[in-house]
Amino acid sequence: MMHLPESERERFQLLLMAAVDGELDAQTRPQFEHFVQNYPECQAEWLKYAKLKEVTQAMQFKNPPPEVWENYWRSVYNRLERGFGWILLSLGAVILLTYGGYQAIVALLADTEVELVMKIAILAVIAGAALLLVSVLREKLFTARTDKYQKEIER
Repeated sequence: MMHLPESERERFQLLLMAAVDGELDAQTRPQFEHFVQNYPECQAEWLKYAKLKEVTQAMQFKNPPPEVWENYWRSVYNRLERGFGWILLSLGAVILLTYGGYQAIVALLADTEVELVMKIAILAVIAGAALLLVSVLREKLFTARTDKYQKEIER
């Protein structure tokens, strides 16, 4: 039994891939057949790849039933619709809260009847609430991007 020399292995691999793809020409086909006829390991590898090609060509994708496609498109539409709704709601809420907060702070600072200590306490409450809101939103966004069980668990 002859073994394929390492120096010839790369050449055989190139010819093997060309043979699998049906791209051997009249010049390279005799070289490939020489490898297959004289080296049992080449013959075994060729048979393995030929069988693999035969099996993969016989495979066909199974078409899903129409209900699956209907549910898929309904789901995509619902997600887009709800996503757009959440974006509009969030944007409006941010604008309203920012404007309302600004107006409240301006009114509070302009009011001379409220003591300085109360002004500082109210501003601290507003700042703390804003920080907590931003922190929770940031955490939810980060978790949504990295949660690998997001699709498996319905909330």
